[in-house]
Amino acid sequence: MRESRQVFEKMTMVGALNGALRDALDEDPKVVVQGEDIGRLGGVFRVTDGLQHRFGKDRVVDSPLAESGIVGTAIGLALRGFRPVVEIQFDGFVFPAFNQIVTQLAKMHARSLGKVRLPVVVRIPYGGGIGAIEHHSESPEAYFMHTAGLRVASPATADDAYWMLRQAIASDDPVIFLEPKRRYWDKCEVNLTTEPAPLHKARVVRPGRDLTLAAYGPSVKLCLAAAEAGAAEGRSLEVLDLRSLSPLDTDTVEWSVRRTRRMVVVHEAPVFVGAGAEIAARVQERCFYHLEAPVLRVGGFHAPYPPSRLEEEYLPGLDRVMHAVDQAFAS
Repeated sequence: MRESRQVFEKMTMVGALNGALRDALDEDPKVVVQGEDIGRLGGVFRVTDGLQHRFGKDRVVDSPLAESGIVGTAIGLALRGFRPVVEIQFDGFVFPAFNQIVTQLAKMHARSLGKVRLPVVVRIPYGGGIGAIEHHSESPEAYFMHTAGLRVASPATADDAYWMLRQAIASDDPVIFLEPKRRYWDKCEVNLTTEPAPLHKARVVRPGRDLTLAAYGPSVKLCLAAAEAGAAEGRSLEVLDLRSLSPLDTDTVEWSVRRTRRMVVVHEAPVFVGAGAEIAARVQERCFYHLEAPVLRVGGFHAPYPPSRLEEEYLPGLDRVMHAVDQAFAS
């Protein structure tokens, strides 16, 4: 990857993602970007703003409103040696392309006995917090975690957004890249010269001694706020940013829980059969004799996504996270 002239730059997650796409397009002529309204408009969230003007309509392609066609075309391009990056405009719109993703994109490498690679990145803005209606605020990560052959990752900060997207584009395997839209406008310093941890490595973003808060994507910031609240009560809460959901960095999770002896997993998706269920099961298997309390989960309710006026009641907030922390210490 090309080294930038500037070491640090403060930017939003949208700016970081735009920069990652720009640099990937600039460095590799086989990278192509396609999706609904991504060219002339620059995308609904302006993640692709200016890219078509710079790289042309053949490399930044405005597609029809047909997600199955977007992903199907990307598979064909990958078979011809390209590295497509496709945008699904909103999380709930990915389901028309579900067949192409789970029965073709995820399977061709195994079906060909390793002879075929499909380096396709499927970018999906996901999660709530923007006051949108159903199909615009959902968290479909568990579907893709369950599908063998897909890598699934989600950044929590602009710095991770830049590097994780670059790493996803460089991967020879298909990557479902989940972008937390409620964090699109959060700013932080992005290191543009030093590549951070590998794509599928979890990271401790706040050390602690008494309990591990594990999260990814939009919920990491919430867990950091919970750790601040816990510190005011004399509790030392460790915050673990999982970053990758498939493969899952179970070793780092285990290392954290063996020290803190308690764990709460937080995500916006419904708790029922969500990512937290798999994480809790693995911790139970690996850390049973170290745990001083059951692994608890905080997430959305097992119900259709509500109207915007009820969104904050549906999504996990600070009160619900702190209630789970209290339960863990009461056990």
